[in-house]
Amino acid sequence: MSNRFTLVVIALIIGFAGIFWATKKKADAPSNSNSSQLTEHKYGTGTSGVTLIEYGDFACPACYQYFPIVEQVREKYKEQITFQFRHFPLLEIHQNALLAARAAEAAGNQGKFWEMYAQLYQTQPNWKDSNNPQPLFEQYAQQLRLDSQKFVTDLKSDQTNSIIQADRNDAKARGFSGTPTFVLDGKKIESPRDAESFYKLIEDAIAAKKK
Repeated sequence: MSNRFTLVVIALIIGFAGIFWATKKKADAPSNSNSSQLTEHKYGTGTSGVTLIEYGDFACPACYQYFPIVEQVREKYKEQITFQFRHFPLLEIHQNALLAARAAEAAGNQGKFWEMYAQLYQTQPNWKDSNNPQPLFEQYAQQLRLDSQKFVTDLKSDQTNSIIQADRNDAKARGFSGTPTFVLDGKKIESPRDAESFYKLIEDAIAAKKK
């Protein structure tokens, strides 16, 4: 009887230890949940199969300079390529970068991401160093005829923040440190000097798809 009792106790201890180890291992494992939350702001259907991604910061002066160049690329290729934007606000050096990203996401919830994207880049000098740019962002939302109350609610929501943070984590996991960072068909490219340089890279990528 004593031996049987001892065996039962040992079995229970082993069982609990196994459950504890499995639970701990699961808790310690890196979470992949962020990957499912990455933004999916896409322009163009990509009939050529080529995708260009910009990891950008609305408060970044370099992104501001690249905005008209990227617009030329989007206009030239339209449906031929897919252009995608992901958030990479450099919080350490741009005080309003996160709020601007939130504004773009909040507008996106009402189907106006690209309109707010353009508005934020075009007006960057007006708000980049502001102590409180939110009233201006709300004004942009009104100009875009968004539901103002929903815009403000989404601007402040945890869900909006988690989406932006997922993009930031993705950029960091890829080893990116500055903006804008461009990825063409899965490969980081050196930021082209002008639209023509972009065209050359994209034409080469399209040609490679046809081989």
